[in-house]
Order: sequence, then structure tokens, then C-alpha cells
Amino acid sequence: MSGKHLIETPTKADGAALWRIARDSQKLDLNSPYAYLLWCRDFAESSVVARVDGEAVGFVIAYRKPSEPDVALVWQVAVDSSQRGKGLAGQLLDALYARLVDNGVRFLETTITPDNEASIRLFASFAKRWNAELESSRLFEAGDFPEDGEGGHQPEDLYRIGPLIRH
Repeated sequence: MSGKHLIETPTKADGAALWRIARDSQKLDLNSPYAYLLWCRDFAESSVVARVDGEAVGFVIAYRKPSEPDVALVWQVAVDSSQRGKGLAGQLLDALYARLVDNGVRFLETTITPDNEASIRLFASFAKRWNAELESSRLFEAGDFPEDGEGGHQPEDLYRIGPLIRH
């Protein structure tokens, strides 16, 4: 895979590839394959996929909060190992930003575990690039999650970026 990244709206046909990329990341909480198919169908307009030579190599899945339509929550960001280190995650967020701001979104939210330094850097650099404020606060404590038999879940911090404006 040596072609240029094409960033576009995911389709239902991308669901399996997004699941594979998330699984192979070994960092994300893996949802069921069915969930990724639904994301690509029901939340395609608030999500983006990157392709090289027609193959999905990265994605951002997000949704607009029903109670706050000017807020989009970024659920997952993942890039295939073959494409890491090329700035693709930032490009995906930028493409999503442009689409969502044009449709009335003023804030992005995401949750990140305190030990996920790569994601913290990604969203901090996104906020800086777009001259937006970044606030963080604890959203879920480790004890809020059910025991999974694998040592439990880290706490999740809420990162809120905005207000976002069209540049």
C-alpha cells in the first residue's frame, strides 16, 4: 500500500475492515463486528474512513449527542499499523471537524484512559491546530465498569474541545 490517503464517508461495506483495524490496534475496547456495521450505516455522516488503493486503513467513528446536537462524541480513532506515523489520525480528525462544523457542531468530546498518552497528544494537537480550548475531567471511575476478569477497566477522562469555528 503506497497510494495517497482518500478520506471519505464510511459505508456499510467498511464495517468488517473497521472491526479488524480496531482489533489489531490492541489498545481500543473492541466492539462486536455487528456494532461496526451499524456505525457505518447509522453514524456514517459523523464518521470518516481513510483508504489507500481502495482499502480501509483508518477511521474515526463519532456521533452527535441527541441531548446536545452541537456536540459530537468521538467514539474511536484507529489507524492500521501499516499507516502509523504518517499523521493519518490527525488528518482524519481534521476531515471530520470540517464536515461536522459545516453541520452545526461546535464541540468535540472524547474519552481517554489516563495511560493513553498517544490519544491525549492527538486530541491536544488537534485543539492547538484549530485554536480551540481543551478541557478534561474525570467522567467514569474504574469502579463504574463491570469486572471483566481481565483486571478491570481504567478510568475514562472526558476531553471537551471547542468551541470550534470554521477556518
